Amino acid sequence: MKAVVYSTQPFEKELMAKANQKKHEITLISNALNLQTVQFSEGKDAVIVSNKDDLSANVINELKNLNVKYISNRSNDTDHIDKVQASILGIKLASVSDENHEEMAIQTIKNLDNWQAKKSAGKIGISSNPYRPKSAKD
Repeated sequence: MKAVVYSTQPFEKELMAKANQKKHEITLISNALNLQTVQFSEGKDAVIVSNKDDLSANVINELKNLNVKYISNRSNDTDHIDKVQASILGIKLASVSDENHEEMAIQTIKNLDNWQAKKSAGKIGISSNPYRPKSAKD
């Protein structure tokens, strides 16, 4: 799977490389994701983001136009993601805890592994129908 990691911090580079073990083609950039940098997602299957990135409806629309299918959020915070727009466009979302940086990197790579194997990596706070409240069954 091809992915780009936005808002990469220096300490994350080694952790992501170690967790990835050359399984996926991952590009790490320090730029935050926004309308000016979304073009770095061209040719990628997934974007890996942090809470510093802009995942508004406009950015998510551009990601869809670039054929991005997956968003992996490496933060507990999801307020920066327009989850409804991602769901409407069929972009899969997963979020991992940012409390332990090594575990965050490992789980991020597991999400890519699962998506590549066509398994669910989980969704964050959205039901299959974004206009229906999430129930205990979802």
